[in-house]
Amino acid sequence: MPKLSKTLITTAAFAVIATSAFSEAAWDFKAGMAYVYGGPGKMSAMAMGPAEKNHEAMMKNAKKVPDNTVFFMRNGSLYSASGRLDPTGNFYVN
Repeated sequence: MPKLSKTLITTAAFAVIATSAFSEAAWDFKAGMAYVYGGPGKMSAMAMGPAEKNHEAMMKNAKKVPDNTVFFMRNGSLYSASGRLDPTGNFYVN
């Protein structure tokens, strides 16, 4: 289950990165949807089961993504770092 939670968190971010270049638009995550990163080039989105038991099972090992978390790809792997990007794309640690 921890791998599923980590995958769910990073997948949501990667879904936007994979479909568009840097954008000023806000990400559009929808409640009840799961975004899964399955490795380079392998993204999927699906509706989650509505049962409360399903939600509780996911939340048991879920971790909130901290504010100012930057997700990026390097050599085919997805990474995250704490910090922010300025309008020109330069990274700064908080």
